[in-house]
Amino acid sequence: MTRTPALADSRSLGYLRDWIGRSERRSEIIAAAPIAGLSATLDRVDDEPAPGASVPPLGHWLYFLPRAAQREIDVDGHPRRGGFLPPVPLSRRMWAGGRLSFERPLRVGEGVNRLTTIKNVEIKHGRSGDLVFVTVSHQISDPAGIVLIEEQDIVYRDNPSPDSPAPTAAMAPTDEAFCRDVAPDPVLLFRYSALTFNGHRIHYDRWYATEVEGYPGLVVHGPLIATLLVDLLRHELPEVKLRTFTFRAVSPLFDIHPFTLCGKLDADGRMILWARNHEGKLAMQAHADLD
Repeated sequence: MTRTPALADSRSLGYLRDWIGRSERRSEIIAAAPIAGLSATLDRVDDEPAPGASVPPLGHWLYFLPRAAQREIDVDGHPRRGGFLPPVPLSRRMWAGGRLSFERPLRVGEGVNRLTTIKNVEIKHGRSGDLVFVTVSHQISDPAGIVLIEEQDIVYRDNPSPDSPAPTAAMAPTDEAFCRDVAPDPVLLFRYSALTFNGHRIHYDRWYATEVEGYPGLVVHGPLIATLLVDLLRHELPEVKLRTFTFRAVSPLFDIHPFTLCGKLDADGRMILWARNHEGKLAMQAHADLD
C-alpha cells in the first residue's frame, strides 16, 4: 500500500515516484459539436464539421476529458488527488508545456483509443518551496494505427507566501513576421473551460484566483494560449500541415491585460511562435515543424 505523507520537505515526496509507469486506456468517438464550439470560441468562420472532416491540430484536447463526479471535486475545482495521477500534496498545479507529433489528423465520426502512461515524476526544491514535475505521455490511435503522440508536463507547487519575490520573465522577441493581438475576457476563458470540461477555478472564479491563489486576475489557460498560437499559424499559412509542435509556458497571462501572439520562420525553416504580454515579456514559447 502506498503511503501518502503530510507535507514536509522534498525528501518526503519520494513515494510519488511509485506512480511512474502506470497506464490507462480510454476510447472516444470524435464528435462534431466540440470542434464547432472551438471554432466559435476562436472566432473562426469554419464550415460545420461533417463526418470525415479533419480535426484541427490540438483539437484532440476536446476529447478524452476527465468526468469526475461532483462529490470528487476538490476546493480548486480539479478532481481530488489520488486517482490516475499521483496525489501530489501541493496547492497549485498547472499544465506547463508539451511536445506533440502528428502522424495524420483525427476525423469526425471515427472511434479512437488513447493510451496514457506516467513517464516520469521529478521532485525539486526551489526558492519558493517544493516542486513536482509529472510527465504524462499519450498515444492516440485509430483503426489504421497511431494518429498522434503527445507528452505533457504538469507542475505542482505550493501557493507563494506573501513575502515571496514575484517571479520575473525575460523580455519577448520583437522581430515577429506576423502577429495578432488578443484581449482575453472572462467569457473567452469560461467557454474554453466548458469545451475542455475544466473546473479549475483560477480560470473563472475571480475571488478564488485573486484571494486564494494570489493571482492579479483570471488566469488564461496554457492550452488555450497554445491553441491560439496554432490558430495564428492556421490563419497565416492555411495550406501547411503541422508535423510537430512543442510549447512551454514561461509566465502566466491574465484577463486584465491584452497579449500578443507572434510568429516567424527561423533560418532553418522552422516556425517559431510566442506569446508576449502587455509589458513585452515572454509568456509562452513554441516551435513547429511544418510539411
